[in-house]
Amino acid sequence: MELTKRKQNILASIVDGYIRTGEPVGSKSIAEKAGVSSATVRNEMAELTELGLLEQPHTSAGRVPSQEGYREFVDALMQPETLTEAEKLTIDAMLAKSAFDPERLLRGAAKTLAASTRYLALSTTPSGADAKIKAVQFVQTSRRTAMLIMMSSAGTMKNKVFHCDFDLSNEIMRIFFRVLNERVTGRDVAEINRAFVQNLAISLGDMAILMSPALAALLEVALETMQTEISVSGQMNLLFYPEYKLGGARRVMDILERREFLTELLAGKQNRTQIKIGTETGQNALAESSVICSRYSVNGRDAGAVAVIGPMRMQYAHVAAQTAYVADRVGEMLTRIMREE
Repeated sequence: MELTKRKQNILASIVDGYIRTGEPVGSKSIAEKAGVSSATVRNEMAELTELGLLEQPHTSAGRVPSQEGYREFVDALMQPETLTEAEKLTIDAMLAKSAFDPERLLRGAAKTLAASTRYLALSTTPSGADAKIKAVQFVQTSRRTAMLIMMSSAGTMKNKVFHCDFDLSNEIMRIFFRVLNERVTGRDVAEINRAFVQNLAISLGDMAILMSPALAALLEVALETMQTEISVSGQMNLLFYPEYKLGGARRVMDILERREFLTELLAGKQNRTQIKIGTETGQNALAESSVICSRYSVNGRDAGAVAVIGPMRMQYAHVAAQTAYVADRVGEMLTRIMREE
């Protein structure tokens, strides 16, 4: 929608004022800042209200942005922000604590974003649906147990401890390693299904009995690698915002249990930051919330996302910059881990 420059300035001032204070913004404060009369500002505010960009709470003469007003602000008026070097260093230091473990890194990303933004934060692990098996490793954990570790090109590392009915030796461990790496390394994770494992067992002949526990672990780990896991942090942060009183926080918490919806909510284009406001999220429980989501890439391929959920009264430009920076750093760290292994 086309707005005059004056209307744009007034809308931006109201959005900024309401985000900072949480109180409806009156014409007097805007008039003083803009150097025009209060009557002029009131007329413009009335027209912005008719356009659906502002709302007037019944208890106040001031105005607050509507969902459409926030959308207009984000799309047309918001100025992109860049994090300060100090902010970047703080985020880097927090992520560095888990920089060498893919799964811990994604959990750390959610914690870092929640701490930085003071909102609820989420991160998704890379889905192995389109990934290839990079390597399979074995670690003996006791006389008759061992751990199978699968690394994928998506940056995931999954493991499964399995039990054997016989004593393990260095020679048996070498057989496990050689056979599985010869047969599955370089294959798509999605190929490793029950039929594939059964056919592999048949092809191994007499060795199938020896390999049976490792093959069962391989199947379980492959299926787990295919799944996208979601880490959540900062749930308690929502309790500090009045928008989430009277059960609002509880409704958001309930949404977090719906993994399929969250996966869809956090979907998007590679290396892009998306902002969904209110009902754009597709859920009534998030009708008073906004979601800022940034996708990250591993080895140049779209892999996962980090995101923030908070009230519509959010510092959009700054939070978008924080979310995008965390996504970029996570992608860089996961890519480095994959290349070093």
